[in-house]
Amino acid sequence: MATRHRNALGEATSPYLRQHADNPVHWQQWGADALEWARERDVPVLLSIGYAACHWCHVMAHESFEDAATAAVMNEHFVCIKVDREERPDLDAIYMNATVAMTGQGGWPMTCFLTPDGEPFYCGTYFPPSPRGGMPSFTQLLEAIDDTWRARREDVLQASASITTELRRAGGALPAGAVPLDDALLDAAVAAVRADEDVERGGFGGAPKFPPSALLEGMLRSHERTGSAMVLDSVTRTAEAMARGGLFDQLGGGFARYSVDADWVVPHFEKMLYDNAQLLRVYAHLARRTGSDLALRVTEATAEFLLRDLRTATGCFASALDADTEGVEGLTYAWTPDQLIEVLGFEDGVWAAGLLAVSSAGTFEAGTSVLQLPADPDDWSRWESVRRRLFDARSTRPQPARDDKVVTAWNGLAITALAEAGAGLGRPEWIDAAARCARSLLDEHLVDGRLRRASLGSVVGDAAAVLDDHAALATGLLTLHQVTGDVDWLARAQQILDAALEHFADESEPGCWFDTADDAETLIARPRDPVDGATPSGASSMAEALLLASVLSGPAEAGRYGTAASATIDRGTILLQRVPRSAGHWLAVAEAAVRGPIQVAVATDGSSDLLDEARRIAPGGVVVVGGAPDSAPLLADRPLVDGASAAYVCRGVVCDRPVTNVDALAEALAR
Repeated sequence: MATRHRNALGEATSPYLRQHADNPVHWQQWGADALEWARERDVPVLLSIGYAACHWCHVMAHESFEDAATAAVMNEHFVCIKVDREERPDLDAIYMNATVAMTGQGGWPMTCFLTPDGEPFYCGTYFPPSPRGGMPSFTQLLEAIDDTWRARREDVLQASASITTELRRAGGALPAGAVPLDDALLDAAVAAVRADEDVERGGFGGAPKFPPSALLEGMLRSHERTGSAMVLDSVTRTAEAMARGGLFDQLGGGFARYSVDADWVVPHFEKMLYDNAQLLRVYAHLARRTGSDLALRVTEATAEFLLRDLRTATGCFASALDADTEGVEGLTYAWTPDQLIEVLGFEDGVWAAGLLAVSSAGTFEAGTSVLQLPADPDDWSRWESVRRRLFDARSTRPQPARDDKVVTAWNGLAITALAEAGAGLGRPEWIDAAARCARSLLDEHLVDGRLRRASLGSVVGDAAAVLDDHAALATGLLTLHQVTGDVDWLARAQQILDAALEHFADESEPGCWFDTADDAETLIARPRDPVDGATPSGASSMAEALLLASVLSGPAEAGRYGTAASATIDRGTILLQRVPRSAGHWLAVAEAAVRGPIQVAVATDGSSDLLDEARRIAPGGVVVVGGAPDSAPLLADRPLVDGASAAYVCRGVVCDRPVTNVDALAEALAR
């Protein structure tokens, strides 16, 4: 193989891999050929996993991978493989589990040493170029691993076999029927989450604080079911704290990945598509439910950020903006009082410094501050003028790099959020953007009838789509069917779901799912992790998609999807009982399921105030479809009433009499 003796990342479809194409390390992409080269040379594999927006990935790359002496040691003693965790979440999941098992913690960059069969025997994360804080230098580690491989091979193989056995054992199925789904389970889950709330600062747990996106959606749905003011208070406290702190970009919209402190002041600056898509859904829902001006402003600014800064030429959305700008964290985003005055003039500069919590002491580094908005301005027109001028000035600064990789699952989340928010808040341009993205994904990521994980510049990658790609895209397509009435979106969603049922379902354990397909690359373990993380798990995402499909499809398909949805949710209830903070999306889906789910079918002969109102006031998880009678499965045999639009409200298989005015509809939904 010609690329074996040189760096082989130049043709990758991952911007992260391409960032390392000029390293003196002879990086290979993951594949059978690279592992075979390790067998031929009788050396271990050095597997490095990271992603483009990762700050410490850049640090280790600069310190070690760009260093010729370090690269020489790597090339001599190892076959070195680079993996983008976002492009290969299956590999990331397996080796992250190994890293956590060995070290008690995980993170990126991830550094794993494997046998040529891919079995891990030593794992860690970041290693410095010289000894530091009890850690060996990276070169010392490389030499120690090489020595152990040559001198104590049997110990290495025994350790790798033991770790691999444990990884396979840990990937077992969730128990069936362990905990019944009912109001009591959901109330207990929400109570357990609220016990961890930081009431003073918002959020759950301590620093670092990540936006609990799916959990907030689930709790908001809990409030809608129970009417609990305390649950709504928890949601609004966290939503407001995140929106007013440095986590939210006060000038350009959009949220950073997490806050390094408990007060949401200083973010880790990368902006991820998956965070912003989920938070757009939450804030739009909160704006509809409470009428909050803050929630509405954040919704609009986040949608604008997606459309302005992450939208690609094909109408899909890029994965992320980098944490660093020219190698410096916060270079684009941090300000001093003098910089504000320079842009705005003295009076507006001083006013803005007070409003945005910018002081000479600084809240970040070297006397700079991350902009916050602790309270609303006393003059909104002045603030808008200031915001616009600061944003324009910031745009002339160096900008963070963008990871242009289009990930199917994350774009599915964006489709759902834009379509749902657009329908509920009367923003048809957001629905149009969601539809354009969906068409592009279907055109480019479906290859020979099978879904792929990611593309770059309209060139689709080789990596097969995993479970959450299928589920998130199907949910997005089903949401588009709801907000447009177009049955083609329903048909395309059913195709995606049928492929998932065929290739990812565990036939021996109904309701359980593998994260990789039955015909995907064989790895040392077939990964499955039903626990929700920064994104919903593949299993909880499938529960949502199947639940939606079960009420949107015709009779021939509805029963099949409904059975699969019920079995999947039945498996997830134990997570709601035992680890509710890590089951936010499970909570959101279960809240919808325990109420029926509620369906609203609005038969209309044109535009309808009744349909618009249904979309505005419907609780989260309620299915709303409108259109001419018999134009969609949910509208079958549902005629107009006395020539007027009529809303048919059902819970599960129990339906009310049709209503023809918004007051009666609101009353029906409130029951």
